[in-house]
Order: sequence, then structure tokens, then C-alpha cells
Amino acid sequence: MENSKLIKTGAQVLIDCLAANGTDCIYGVPGESYLSVLDALYQHPTLTFFQCRQEGGAAMMADADGKLTGRPGICFVTRGPGATNASAGVHIAFQDSTPMILFIGQVARDQRDREAFQEIDYRRMFGEMTKWVAEIDDAKRIPEYVQQAFSRSMCGRPGPVVLALPEDMLRDLVDVPVPGPAAAIHAHAGTDDMKRFAALFQSAKKPLLMLGGRGWTKQACLNVQDFAETTNIPITVSFRNQDLFNNNHDLYAGDVGIGINPKLAERVRTCDLLIAFGPRLGEMTTGGYQLFDIPEPRQSLIHIHSGAEELGRVYRPELAINASPPGFAKALKNLDLSAGDWAEWTARARSDYLSWTTPTLISGDVQLGEIVRSLSDTLNADTIICNGAGNYSGWVHRYGRYRSYPSQLAPTSGSMGYGVPAAIAAKRRYPDRDVIAFAGDGCFMMHGQELATAVQHKIPVIIIIINNSMFGTIRMHQERNYPKRISGTELHNPDFTALAHAYGAFGETVTNTADFMPAFERARAANRPAVIEIQCDGEAISTTATISSLRGDHV
Repeated sequence: MENSKLIKTGAQVLIDCLAANGTDCIYGVPGESYLSVLDALYQHPTLTFFQCRQEGGAAMMADADGKLTGRPGICFVTRGPGATNASAGVHIAFQDSTPMILFIGQVARDQRDREAFQEIDYRRMFGEMTKWVAEIDDAKRIPEYVQQAFSRSMCGRPGPVVLALPEDMLRDLVDVPVPGPAAAIHAHAGTDDMKRFAALFQSAKKPLLMLGGRGWTKQACLNVQDFAETTNIPITVSFRNQDLFNNNHDLYAGDVGIGINPKLAERVRTCDLLIAFGPRLGEMTTGGYQLFDIPEPRQSLIHIHSGAEELGRVYRPELAINASPPGFAKALKNLDLSAGDWAEWTARARSDYLSWTTPTLISGDVQLGEIVRSLSDTLNADTIICNGAGNYSGWVHRYGRYRSYPSQLAPTSGSMGYGVPAAIAAKRRYPDRDVIAFAGDGCFMMHGQELATAVQHKIPVIIIIINNSMFGTIRMHQERNYPKRISGTELHNPDFTALAHAYGAFGETVTNTADFMPAFERARAANRPAVIEIQCDGEAISTTATISSLRGDHV
């Protein structure tokens, strides 16, 4: 049967194509370059335009949505300043391998190459941080371009795609069919791959399985858990992928990233078989490229990744398998393998993790480890925890326990300002789940204006601001390299509680550990966006160091 055809504007065709691909929400900031798209969205039966306050926040929301759903998060921004603001979210999506599509309003076709108002060549601008950048010159080809954008974003190593939309093209009248949804194509391991995998596994004495990357599903996580329980192999995860395996499980050994448990780092160095299932073996996953020799690791390395270009990129694996997480996890579960003689190795890995995650005393009246642990013990397993970048996140990652997938949203690129917009997108996607954003004082001020978005759209997220009046990570490096020479890292902050009230949100300040949980319960009961400011002693610069220790002083 032929597809029905109607004369429509390019903008209407574009929206129909997004709806056909299952899109239900577009994040963005309105702009005159795509007014026709906004008009096409007016009273649309299935698509919502989620108005944000800054394009970087909108792009981060789209990234978070892509992480949670496995299908591209959608963001619309205007040309020039709108696109440059959005680039922060695009970069996050690229380094995190998140499916996402950024649509940018563009100057009219007859004005190009004149440096027209806000004109930018987006192929050049985004070429290094996307999987594909294109500009649609012919409205008849909109279905083709959108189909390709969804396919490229999801297939292989997922990532962001950018499509530029000349404003006059969006007003053209066309008669074209709208195709069905694009399908994600998954690579699978071959029979020979699995035979070789089994042989390497059976010869190991001290194996370690590291999970990471994108493209996972709940079922894939469960399949890996079945394999782990059958073989009694210790499980670690790559930086900010802690939700891939239940942290309360006896096989979980911790995360490989910034601030790694030294005993886990040594375990990675001394294992005789490392199975890297899903992660890119980049700087964060390899301890600054120090945990493995380059290019030939001393450990036997099996690397499984959905993008063939990542296999052998820095390290030469003994076995490289191009497969997606769902496909390989299913094959893993079906392997007829049993536990080797490594029970003590596995038990010690778990014991080291439990010792490392026991909260330690820090200076001041606020014990962040105790606060994070008490939250973790109180909240439901499906609570989504979001954060941006900063030393404050070290307490979240070290002492928090992630127990279900997906429940962690945090940028592996170390981009500040991510937690608040990510939490808003997560709560919009899953309104019945608790969603909490952690942010440092510097991190919050990057995209804290999206609190207005949460209030406007009635999204009851809880934002916990850890305030030590400094850019903590940079101050740590500064004190380590240039002790006592403070330059550019001190912050004079607003009253965050008063700011929350000004936005129309709940706000409360906490200055000691005992007051936190009662304040949190009041924030939860408020059933509206909420801010809890925790005022901390800046002396506790990280989970493992103080400013005095970095300076060589006696505390």
C-alpha cells in the first residue's frame, strides 16, 4: 500500500519524521531561524517542545534523554549563538557515545557564504565532535536526512549528529511520504570469537571483567550478572558507568576512573585477563594511560566494543570483538563456562571495595561520605542520580551505591553544569522515580538557570549544592603544583537558598551532617523543584586529600 501524501511545509514534514521515529519531546530554546518548526509543533498530538533557558542546558537534556532511552535525544537551537551554546552538550554526547540529534536553524539559502546574520558553517564547526554533520537544502529530502541521522546516531558507536535547516527551506511546500522509524543495527560476535573468548577465559587465573560504554539495556545487564554469578568473576565498571552492575552485589569491585581505589588500580595492573566489555579505553578508563602498557598490555586483553574503530585504537587486544552490549551479553550468558580457581581473588576484590567505600572523617561539621551513604541507603533502587564535574562528585561516586540500570547520569567528558539539566530531563522521562542532582557551587552556576525551567514545567527534581566557595578541582591541582598561590579559584556565591525561593522552588541550607536527612525529606515532601545547599569546609578538597596535606602542612 502506498504511503499517503499531503502537501506540507518542510517544517511539518520534519516534525512528522521525528514523530514517526518515536520522538515525544524536543528540548530547545526558540529562535527566529526555525519559527516554522515551532508553528508545526503548535497543538501537535504527540510531540512536545520543552522550552529551556540556555542552549547548553537544552543540549544536555537531550543527551540525558538519549542515555536513558537508547534512542536519539532531540534538541533544536537557533543559528550562531544558539549553536555555539549547544556545543557543550554535543561534546558530552560525543565523548559519552550518546545518541543525540541537534537541529540548527540556518540562514536562508540565498544568503549563504556572505557572513549573513549569525551565519556559521556547521560542517566545519561540529566536524570533530559529531558522527555526521549535514545541511538540508531540499525539503523533499528531509525524510532521507532524518532517517540517516537516526541511523548514524544509533548504529555502531552511538553519538551525536547535527542537521542544519535553512529557514527558507523549512517553508517550502512539498509532497513526500514519511518513512517508518529507523532501526538500531547491532553487531554480534561470531562463533569463532566466542570459542576464542572461552579458551582465553578458561586459561585465566586472575580474571577481571570491566563494563562500560553506551548501548546497554536492562536485559543486557541481567545477562552479564548471570554470567558473573556462574563464573564468580569480579566486576568493575568504567568511569561514571556504575549503574551497569548492582553495587550491592558480592561480585562488584568498584569503578575505574578518577580517584580510583588504589587497591583496585593494582588489581587491574596485576590481573592476567582483563575483559573490557563496552568501554572506550581512554584516559579516564586507563588511569591516564598508566594501567596498561601501550600498545601491548602486559595483561591479556579482550576488548568488546560496538564501534570497530575503537578496537586497537590505543591498545592491541589479544582478542577484539565488534559487538553491541545486548548482543554480546546474550552470547556471554549462553557460554558454557564455570568458575575457575579464583574465589579468593574475587572475595578480596569485594572486601577492598567495601573498605574503600566506608565513609571516612573529613574536616568540618559536614561529613559528605555519611550524607551520600545515608541517601543511598534510604532511596529506592531506581532513583536516578545526576551530577556534573568537580571534586564534590568524588563523594557521590565513592560512597553512593547504584543498584539498577539506568540510574546514573554524569558526563565522562568532565563537563561542568550537567547535573541540573540532566535531572530535569530524567524526571520528565520518569516522573514516578526520584531524581537527584548533585552540583558543586561552581558547577551549579554553569546551568543553574535551568531551575527556572524545572519550575515552569513543574518538574520536582531535588538539587543538592555542595558549596565550598571555590572551583575545587582546579584549586586541588593549584595547591599541588603551586602551593598557597591562590589565583582564579575563589568564588563569591549568592545565597543559594534565597535564590531557590526567588525562582519559586523549595530551598534550605544545611551546615551539619545531622540536619541533612530531615532537610531532604522536607524537600521531597514539597513536591516541587527543590534546592538543598550544603555548606562545606573547603579544607576537605577531595575524598583523599586536604588543602593542608597538598601544601605539606600538618593538619
